[in-house]
Amino acid sequence: MARICAITGKRPTKGSIINRNGQSKKSGGIGTHVTSITPRKFRPNLQRIRVKLPNGGTKRMLVSVKALKAGLVQKA
Repeated sequence: MARICAITGKRPTKGSIINRNGQSKKSGGIGTHVTSITPRKFRPNLQRIRVKLPNGGTKRMLVSVKALKAGLVQKA
């Protein structure tokens, strides 16, 4: 199942973990250097909840917490 919010369309995005080693110039070193870059994902905070539909029915959906807090969804 794709991890996509049914209301806002939020989905996982790509990013990187950047590791830096060395002593900073500010504290007397020669500066930090990038030693490795590892890919990672930023996943939205999705919750599986029962949602009230406009026609009066209910349905289970994956909804982001940001949409819940903003009041875009009515819980059943």
